[in-house]
Amino acid sequence: MEKLNFTYQNSETVKKFVHVGVVASGDLEILLYPANKTTVDIVTGSDGFKEVWHNVLDRFFTRYPLKGKFVIHDFGATPGVVNLRLTQAMEALNDEK
Repeated sequence: MEKLNFTYQNSETVKKFVHVGVVASGDLEILLYPANKTTVDIVTGSDGFKEVWHNVLDRFFTRYPLKGKFVIHDFGATPGVVNLRLTQAMEALNDEK
């Protein structure tokens, strides 16, 4: 099990709590809280993927400069699933169906 932490300098404040996904094989959950700065705390069962996580998060925050606390519980999700869950969190923030 590995714990990863990232910070970003973003501008758009998250206004509400969001929860998407589940902790299950090949999946992950994201808990997103309003906060004064952007932090990403990841607990993952897959060791050695810090650079991959960093690349996926950099791409996401370039597109969505959200300021909030992201808590991610990963159970072996691929980068595609991570991107899917992050996009679902954006949809939940915007109340999209």
